Amino acid sequence: MIVTLTANPSLDRTVTLADALRAGEVQSALSVREDAGGKGINVTRVLAGSGVATRAVLPLDADDPFAAVLRSAHVPVLAVPLPGVARANLTLTDREGVTTKINLPGVTRTAEDAATLIDATVRASAGADWLVLAGSLPPGLAEDFYVEVIGAVRAAGASAPRVAVDTSGAALRAVVERGLPDLIKPNDEELVELAGVALDADLPLPEAVLAVARELVPARVGAAFVTLGGDGAVLVDADGAWFGTPPPTRVRSTVGAGDSSLAGFLLADVAGAAPDERVRSGIRYGSAAAALPGTQAPTPTDLLPGDVPVRSLAL
Repeated sequence: MIVTLTANPSLDRTVTLADALRAGEVQSALSVREDAGGKGINVTRVLAGSGVATRAVLPLDADDPFAAVLRSAHVPVLAVPLPGVARANLTLTDREGVTTKINLPGVTRTAEDAATLIDATVRASAGADWLVLAGSLPPGLAEDFYVEVIGAVRAAGASAPRVAVDTSGAALRAVVERGLPDLIKPNDEELVELAGVALDADLPLPEAVLAVARELVPARVGAAFVTLGGDGAVLVDADGAWFGTPPPTRVRSTVGAGDSSLAGFLLADVAGAAPDERVRSGIRYGSAAAALPGTQAPTPTDLLPGDVPVRSLAL
């Protein structure tokens, strides 16, 4: 079982433009689609589509139309009854896959809301293999909210899951400073911001990423799975580091690709795969997501053909 927590869920509207985005002009759209979004929900959708037991914990008002979107997407959820309507995020993408994303802030949450979400997450996580804390925090929640979740879940003792975190900014800094997560999944820009160390321009990108990740792993983070977009991904843990490159991919939308990469990584992990296979699986699922329109969750049948070379890294 893999549990995800999405404190700030969203209805993702994706508009595909006929041409490149031109600010300040009127343009025609080729299509529009709506998907149940939010990083944790995206991870759960991929896991469920691949046959792994999973559940998405999220705040959901009984009258929120978002509930119907979740049902139509067959997302297994533990709905925490809290007031408010899920935000709507807008993505504009052109024929070349260039994406412009506008994210709304979401419902303002109270301390009572935070406590309710934490209690529900603790209950849902008992006996799970992983708990994924993913996405931005809504207004009103403190930047150390994920730290509080980790502490409450680990207080359960031996039944506590390993914890993966996919967020950014102050929330990620707080987790790394005080939460001791088992895994983080930043991209290269988020990693640099987190570590406060620039990538060494004299090194190849994978080795430069490894050098920065070693500032955090394993002293404050069990492992870092760093996604690099079209350049692949790097895994760094206490035992080593690995770099993989993606198969040829015609990019249609990058929204949710990082979430799918994390899901692919976890799919391989719960199957007992070696580190190189976890990297390979993460890249395959991320590439598959990028090749799909909107925020679609790739299934095993969507995985792209082609090799995903993975090699060990050393400095």
